[in-house]
Amino acid sequence: MKTAFRIAFRHLGFKHQGSFTSFASIAAMVGLGLGVCALVLTSSVLNGFEETISSKIAGIDGHIRIQHFLFKPVTPYKTRLDSILTSSNVSFSTVAYVQEAAMVRKGRSAEGILIVGHGDDALPKSINQMIRKGSASLQKGHIIIGNDLAAALKVKVGDKLVLVDMKSMVSISSGQRMKQATVSGIYKSGLQEYDKSVVYMTLADAQTLFQYDEKVSGYTINIKDGKRARVLASRIEETLGYPNYAITWKEKHRTLFNWLNLQKWPILIIFGMIALVGIVNIISALTMIVLEKIRSIGTLISMGMNKKTIRRIFLIKGIYIGVMGSLAGLGVALILAGIQIWFKPLSIAEDIYFMSHVPVLFDWTIIGLIVLCSFISSIFAALWPTHRASSVEPAVALRYE
Repeated sequence: MKTAFRIAFRHLGFKHQGSFTSFASIAAMVGLGLGVCALVLTSSVLNGFEETISSKIAGIDGHIRIQHFLFKPVTPYKTRLDSILTSSNVSFSTVAYVQEAAMVRKGRSAEGILIVGHGDDALPKSINQMIRKGSASLQKGHIIIGNDLAAALKVKVGDKLVLVDMKSMVSISSGQRMKQATVSGIYKSGLQEYDKSVVYMTLADAQTLFQYDEKVSGYTINIKDGKRARVLASRIEETLGYPNYAITWKEKHRTLFNWLNLQKWPILIIFGMIALVGIVNIISALTMIVLEKIRSIGTLISMGMNKKTIRRIFLIKGIYIGVMGSLAGLGVALILAGIQIWFKPLSIAEDIYFMSHVPVLFDWTIIGLIVLCSFISSIFAALWPTHRASSVEPAVALRYE
């Protein structure tokens, strides 16, 4: 075994830089390293996109929403809901909300909006972090609007707007229900669906405007482990029964998350083909090394070295190229990803991608699988050249010596 290692590393020691063995080995390592680097970076960026969008939406809508099946107001049942969550052994927070369609007016300008009266007189976590102008606190008689809506109405912090209940506009039995409110803050989420149409106010103001009395539209639930949301939502819905309806943030935005999942696998397959090219390079490199060292192989066999040791020599070469190429590719990927995380040189259009820079998030399980698959593939890639080396006949190899 020591002999096989000594001979293998002698060939791969790169002491003879002009030899084809050195060039072929380095080329194989570089090819495999580029493939691993591309896969690690791609998977990390895709994970970053999904996590950033997921956390941003979950921070706005909550991980779970409980509401009436027909979107009607309901009598508060926070105590009962909290008891269900407590028995599920999860870390949670429950907030009541009122949500209704309305119209906002500023002079002759008007826009259709969705008013959200948020309980505890506090903004959702994500919106609170997205305030660009004004205050992030909800106060009676004040509202917080999105950046796109502010631009459409040409309003700024401190301006007064008129809010009109949309249902009262189509009802014959009663007049229009209106309320004047002052803009106290402007947020920018990067999600046009929110920035253009969602307006936040205190729960009490929303209940007054829409004549909810003490009722609410439902509850938002935030939990520590978002992966348990679907199971927990099913349990809540089953326990509360009809007409209560539970929906997770991923189900509410199913189209968006389906799009993310749809694009993930084709991209990984395409970049995986780069790693496949690196594996092919290992086969080619070891095959060329066998051809270059065929006389040395013949000499070793004629001196009594068995074919098992010859196979071991070239298998060690393949493993070495695979390990070094995989680790080098992983190292380069981590360095490039670290530069993006800390310095953010790659920026993107926030209005399109919901974020201002390319996000990177490491999934060490996926990264480990990429490196492991690369290593295992390099071993299999070395099998055919290894068999070719062990089948060399000494008489043929030394014919022209």
